[in-house]
Amino acid sequence: MFNLLAAVIDPYTHQSRWILPTAGRLFNHYVEADIRCCFLVASDAEGAKAYLGPFGRDYLTLLDPDRALIGQLALESLPALVHIHQDGTVGASAQGWEPQEWSAVLGGVEEAMDWRSRPLLPQPGDPGSFEGTPAAG
Repeated sequence: MFNLLAAVIDPYTHQSRWILPTAGRLFNHYVEADIRCCFLVASDAEGAKAYLGPFGRDYLTLLDPDRALIGQLALESLPALVHIHQDGTVGASAQGWEPQEWSAVLGGVEEAMDWRSRPLLPQPGDPGSFEGTPAAG
């Protein structure tokens, strides 16, 4: 069992697409840590594959077509970043794209994993801050 770091996305919005490269960079940072990173996609397999493109081939992808898990995580807007502990509890989450909020989630990952190098947010190429879209779809 591992902790999970999930970038939760809605493949029917532009906002979630804007964050894919940033999420991929974050996932690469933790490749050797005792945490699993994934995209949690609010669609079926076909929709996720079409939306994610190479990100779907490179990273673990979980599907939530009826958004049941998204609802259980109490997310109101997407994209979101969620740290889930081994016992299934949510350590922290950030909704929409606000680099400082995503960095705070990563702080919890750092502490839980005893990992001492947090990626810098934002970096050149990251989008500007934006509110997410409704998680309920």
